Amino acid sequence: MGRSDRYELVFVRPGEPAAVPDAADVVQVHRTDRSGPGGHPVYADDTGIVLAEISDREEVRMLASGGHQNPAVAVQVRPA
Repeated sequence: MGRSDRYELVFVRPGEPAAVPDAADVVQVHRTDRSGPGGHPVYADDTGIVLAEISDREEVRMLASGGHQNPAVAVQVRPA
C-alpha cells in the first residue's frame, strides 16, 4: 500500500452497521510535517482538532489535540 497525502477518516456510530447510509461520520485529513509516537506521519483536518497517525499499512492511531479528549479507538481510513 502506498501513502496518500489526504485521507478520509470514517467514524461509525456505535451500534450502527457501517453499511447503513448516514451511519458514519467522515472527516477529511491532510498530511502534516509532524510524526506521531509510532514514527508515522500525522494527518490533521482543516481545524487541527482531528489528529491521526496513519502508517504505511493504513493503520490509524487517533491523537488527542487538547485536554479532556477521548480519541476514538475504531476508525476506518480510505484515501481521499
